[in-house]
Amino acid sequence: MKSTKTIPTFNNEEEERVFWETEDTLEYFQLSKVQKVRFPNLKKTTKSISIRLPVAMIDELKVKAHSMDIPYQSFIKILLKEGLHSH
Repeated sequence: MKSTKTIPTFNNEEEERVFWETEDTLEYFQLSKVQKVRFPNLKKTTKSISIRLPVAMIDELKVKAHSMDIPYQSFIKILLKEGLHSH
């Protein structure tokens, strides 16, 4: 079995980020010992954007979202995601 390198101690997150950008992680971990981990409370990073839509389209989105009992902005995200996956 190949021995792995020791992971250094970092002074801050930036130092650690620079290290891992340049190093091969396979030299520091044994794949046979890697385990899957879930982070159930981890939220995806979001960014606000502005988009101009016709008032009639917004009204239609609101009506359809209301019929599904979800906020219209959530409905727009669903439509965008479906559109991305279909193309």
